[in-house]
Amino acid sequence: MPKLRRLSGGAVIDIFESFGFAVHAQTGSHVKLRRFGSAGEKQTLTIPQHKELDTGTLRAIFRQASQYIAEAELRPHFYSD
Repeated sequence: MPKLRRLSGGAVIDIFESFGFAVHAQTGSHVKLRRFGSAGEKQTLTIPQHKELDTGTLRAIFRQASQYIAEAELRPHFYSD
């Protein structure tokens, strides 16, 4: 079973920037990323910019991002083989 990687908030932001998201706003340590879908809908993700994110937080971010990006494309960035 693949294991969830230990990632920092900055690393997660870099992953989503590679999928076309851009930093939209920041409040404290939380960064809002946004992109517009093919139908013009706003797609927003909020990422805490911490040195290391808890596994539950990473799973929640993965689940939320799966609404916009296919799991098969996200999985290699979040899980190790």
